[in-house]
Amino acid sequence: MAAACARTLCKVGWTLLDSPAGLRPGTVYRLVGNVSAQGSRRAYGTGGTGVRSKLLSGLRGGGGRVVGCAFLLGGGLGLYHTVKLQVQQHLAEEDTKVSGGGLKLTLYQYKTCPFCSKVRAFLDYHRLPYEIVEVNPVMRKEIKWSTYRKVPILMVDSEVQLNDSSVIISALKTYLINKEKGMSEILRCYPELKSVNERGKEVTEYSNKYWLMLSEDETLATYPEKDLQKEEMKWRKWADDWLVHLISPNVYRTTGEALASFDYIVREGKFGAFEGFFAKYVGAAAMFLISKRLKSRHNLQDDVRQDLYEAVNDWVAAIGKKRKFMGGDQPNLADLAVFGVLRVMEGLQAFDDMMENTKVKNWYRRVERASLNYEGPN
Repeated sequence: MAAACARTLCKVGWTLLDSPAGLRPGTVYRLVGNVSAQGSRRAYGTGGTGVRSKLLSGLRGGGGRVVGCAFLLGGGLGLYHTVKLQVQQHLAEEDTKVSGGGLKLTLYQYKTCPFCSKVRAFLDYHRLPYEIVEVNPVMRKEIKWSTYRKVPILMVDSEVQLNDSSVIISALKTYLINKEKGMSEILRCYPELKSVNERGKEVTEYSNKYWLMLSEDETLATYPEKDLQKEEMKWRKWADDWLVHLISPNVYRTTGEALASFDYIVREGKFGAFEGFFAKYVGAAAMFLISKRLKSRHNLQDDVRQDLYEAVNDWVAAIGKKRKFMGGDQPNLADLAVFGVLRVMEGLQAFDDMMENTKVKNWYRRVERASLNYEGPN
């Protein structure tokens, strides 16, 4: 609409400039009427017949070229601003496509949760902008709208809900490789399964959660070497089934470490004043005792540090000396998963001990840089 009005104004201006100085009465009026008709299709007041007659008399006296220049200038400025606005809108759309993959993402999380940390590592590495909603671990009112009561939860475009960290990562990676599939269509490939575990508690699991839903050609392009896909899936599952269970027994190993861990959790989490005090002291005591049960449940050694050291050294050995990452020159989904799990110990004694007594440090810093610098493909 704005461009059409601007072009019409330019046309009027050139017509006036090309016309003889003594215009026939009514010429300008007809031209202005055409501008109104072609522009907004609305009738605007002209100020009455007195104003119209003064305008016509001025034009008869040789002012037609002045009015023509005015129309031409107005039309030119209109076209300039129209083109400028369209260019800005186009650049904004392109920026959205490049930076966010066209998705609006909202992550509901506990900052210190290893599963949430995995998702953040993936999102950061792949340059996917997202909003964070920190969930209160006690009341969880931020996710009261959800029947799924765990975190992380990722909302896509405020419509599609993704649960489970591995499902979130697999579904988003599938979308980034093949954007012809909508997120709802991709999500159907990860059906929800409910069952009862050995303690009689209902649990929710998801089928295929370590698989990317790709065509044969897409799979070959993503995993060009033999067994890369199987290796990635194996270690992603290892991070969920084994590595993550080493975190709590190590960060709550002693009463001092338990207090330090809960001081960090309260500081970084979303707690009220009373909740924070209660969580720090009562929670630390409770988790110190629970960590002993976890050690027994997962058959850990008396010194749980040794299990942590062995696990991360096994991981480094699997990468080998010829690769920077398990993904080769770039981190793959297994790299990001293991990094995300280990990262939640940063600032605690268990993390410092791990970095000092294992071979994981160089790999860890490489993945950290890649994630913080958003080096992944989008």
